[in-house]
Amino acid sequence: MRIPPRITRIGAAGALASALLIGGTAVSATPAVATTHPATSYATTAHATVAHAMDIGKLCYSKLPSQAHDTLDLIAKGGPYPYPKDGTVFDNREHVLPDQSADYYHEYTVVTPGSPDRGARRIVAGQKKDEDYYTADHYGTFALVDRSC
Repeated sequence: MRIPPRITRIGAAGALASALLIGGTAVSATPAVATTHPATSYATTAHATVAHAMDIGKLCYSKLPSQAHDTLDLIAKGGPYPYPKDGTVFDNREHVLPDQSADYYHEYTVVTPGSPDRGARRIVAGQKKDEDYYTADHYGTFALVDRSC
């Protein structure tokens, strides 16, 4: 019996449960090995590249795309936002940002010209004043927006 590839992504426990439920044999996924890329110091696994909270750098406000400035202005005004998901809680499940309470971070879309959907760019805002993180790769990496430059 062939088990769909997505089952291997849920790990050995999920594969065992799936095998028991569908009557197949259990297969265990080989665990991904974390490595460090010397240039970026992002932890790399077989499935994703994710920065850790201690790896977050800063990005000058002046270097942000103009659409990010628009998003930050909307956040400061409290909206209205162009997408229904704007302002929703960002869970920080991968612990890319510093650990905080469950509802501490909120995400906002940074419009990507020419994109047929929300695109990959976001601002994730913390509750502290001027605690805004920019990501251009859909939460893969973040940079704290530095308003002093």
